[in-house]
Amino acid sequence: MSRNKDKTNPEFCQPTENNSQQIDLFSYRIPAGFPSPAEDFLEKRLDLNDYLIKNKAATFLVKVTGNSMEKAGILDGDVLVIDRSAEPSNGKVILGVLNGEFTVKRIRTKRNKLFLEPANDDYKPIEITPEMDFKVWGVATFAIHTL
Repeated sequence: MSRNKDKTNPEFCQPTENNSQQIDLFSYRIPAGFPSPAEDFLEKRLDLNDYLIKNKAATFLVKVTGNSMEKAGILDGDVLVIDRSAEPSNGKVILGVLNGEFTVKRIRTKRNKLFLEPANDDYKPIEITPEMDFKVWGVATFAIHTL
């Protein structure tokens, strides 16, 4: 089934300042194989706001709907951390508005043309032409999803 259009209706929210939650961060890198019980000391406390957010004033969270970016590890229902101050350079995953609709895609430039590329073979890349109303809202810096 081939579709050209991926309708995305994101839910936006701003990270909160006053509810800082610190989580233990262990210095030992955990292998995906057999665990080592000998390495169990705490390195420091990690505040997820500090880890995920580089520029608090320019950052917001958005919940993704749709599957056009699943090969990039962005799944239906994931929460993306979007930084409006980050540079939307070639190859970055961006949140954009195309003709009045939100979309999450990888931005590409090829032969002086701008494209929005999905990460799912069911969708086709979109070439941005001068007739289209397109704006980058920000760059996705992290995807948060349930395992």
